[in-house]
Amino acid sequence: MRLVFMGSPDFSVRALEAICDTSHEIVCVYTQPPRPAGRGKADRVTPVHAFAEQRGWPVRTPKSLKKEPEQNEFASLNADLAIVVAYGLILPQPILDAPRLGCVNLHASLLPRWRGAAPIQRAIMAGDRETGVQAMVMEAGLDTGPVLATARTEIAKTDTAGTLHDRLAELGADLLPDVVDRLGDGTLKAVPQTEDGVTYASKLGPDDQLIDWSRPADEIDCQIRGLSPFPGAYANWIPPGSETAIRLKLLMSEVEHGDGDPGTLLDDRLLVACGKGALRLTKLQKPGKSAMAAQDFLRGTHLPKGDQLA
Repeated sequence: MRLVFMGSPDFSVRALEAICDTSHEIVCVYTQPPRPAGRGKADRVTPVHAFAEQRGWPVRTPKSLKKEPEQNEFASLNADLAIVVAYGLILPQPILDAPRLGCVNLHASLLPRWRGAAPIQRAIMAGDRETGVQAMVMEAGLDTGPVLATARTEIAKTDTAGTLHDRLAELGADLLPDVVDRLGDGTLKAVPQTEDGVTYASKLGPDDQLIDWSRPADEIDCQIRGLSPFPGAYANWIPPGSETAIRLKLLMSEVEHGDGDPGTLLDDRLLVACGKGALRLTKLQKPGKSAMAAQDFLRGTHLPKGDQLA
C-alpha cells in the first residue's frame, strides 16, 4: 500500500521505524515545522523529520491543514492509508477522507480513558494501574474513533512519564505493522468505543507542576512521577538567611510514614511531611544544574530538618 506517515516527537519515530520493515511504501512524511530550540534558538527539525530525511522520504511541514491548497496537495498523494502518531495538528475532514482506507491513529491510552494531548502523564498522575496503546480509526471528534487493536501494560509504582513513554512506544511499534497489513487485506474490524468512563488528558500547564503539600503523599508521588523528566513538578525552598526562593524540580520520590505540618522537612535527608503521610525525595534538580540523586544533591546543598518547602 501507499502510506503517508504523520508524526513529530520521539514516540512517533519508533512507529515509523516499524513501518519501514513492512512491504508497504511510504510516499510522504508529514511533521511539525522546524522551531527554535537550544541556547542559540536555531531552528530544529522534529525527530520524525530527521529520521525521514535519513531515509530519503519526502517531508512536508505545513503549519495547518485547514486550507484547500494543503488539502489538495495531500489528496494528490493518492495514499491508501495515513498513519498518525502524535502529529500535533488537527486533521480536517477532507484530510481524513483523502486516503482510500482513511487515517489510523496510534494513541497512548486505553480509550475512552485519557482522550487528548497528555495521556501518558495523566495516567500516572491519576494513579492508574494500567494503560496501553491503541490503534483507532480517526474521526472528526477528539480520539473518538473505533478501536482496531490494543496492547496493554501495567503502570509500576516506580514508573515515570519517561519510562512509560518508552515502553508504550515499543508496544505501539510492535502493534502497528500487523494493523496496517490487516487493514490492507480487509481482515481487521474496528470496535466502537464505549461512552462509559470517558476522561480527557488536557495539555499540561504550570498549575500542574507546583506541589500542594497538603495533599496525600501517594497523590504527590504520582504527580512527581507523572511529570518526570519533563516538565517536572516543583517546590520552592528559601535557604536559611536568604529571602530568595529556589525552585527545586522534583523528579522521583518514595512514600513513607511520617507526620508534620505539610511541606516541613522531617529529617535532613529530604523527607517531607504531606497532608497524609510523608514523601522521601530521591531525585531532584536545582536551576541551571543537572538532575541528581538525593545523596549527591545533599553533598552540595543542605536542607535541614524543620525547613519548609512551599
